[in-house]
Amino acid sequence: MRAAAVLAAAFLAVAAQPAMADPAPFSRARPGAPLPAGWRPLTLPRVAAPEVALVDDAGVTVLRSRAAAAAGTVTHDLDADPAARPTLAWRWKVDRVLARANLAEKGGDDFAARVYVFFDVPVEALPLGARVKAVLARAVWGEKLPTAAICYVWDNRHEPGTSAWNPYTDRVRTVVLRSASPGAWAGESRDLAADFRAAFGSQWAGPVPRVTGIAIGNDTDQTGESATAWFGDFRLEARR
Repeated sequence: MRAAAVLAAAFLAVAAQPAMADPAPFSRARPGAPLPAGWRPLTLPRVAAPEVALVDDAGVTVLRSRAAAAAGTVTHDLDADPAARPTLAWRWKVDRVLARANLAEKGGDDFAARVYVFFDVPVEALPLGARVKAVLARAVWGEKLPTAAICYVWDNRHEPGTSAWNPYTDRVRTVVLRSASPGAWAGESRDLAADFRAAFGSQWAGPVPRVTGIAIGNDTDQTGESATAWFGDFRLEARR
């Protein structure tokens, strides 16, 4: 999915909603019910959207996203201080990985599952080129457009721990958490402060910016493949 469009659409999708300190849990909803308050689908112009639903998995309600030559996410606006609770924890699984995906190429920028985390880096702190792009983008999309994001992915070929700039924009850092091995639930616990420093620390020496939202889902529009992803509850936690 085109990451620059995600940054813009994520803002537009949740800008009218009051910011929350925690992502609303899926597990408290009934299978088949509407998305919990705070979550809403994000779609892109002229791109088919995944089929998103709350479903039962071993007695627990989770979010399922089915993408067939499609791209999109479900977003949640946040107002969270990573100094207080820097850890984002969740679990996810996929039914398959994408054979033709390649995170290093625009034509291969597809994943069986993604989790974006948005940060509010001050525009004036960005490098000159990025600052100009951000100012122009905000003139179109609005002043609260996210200025930086980390995208955690379930990849098909790169080793976990691999990271790279998104081929569409240097404001999104892609980090591989899982590679291949579909079918089973996997638990994640990421130190957002440490990951932000690793991605953007050379550009921003101040405190780690506030987390303004997350977006989850999958995308197969570039490769034309199909994949299904499931997501459990997301939690922000203090460092242990």
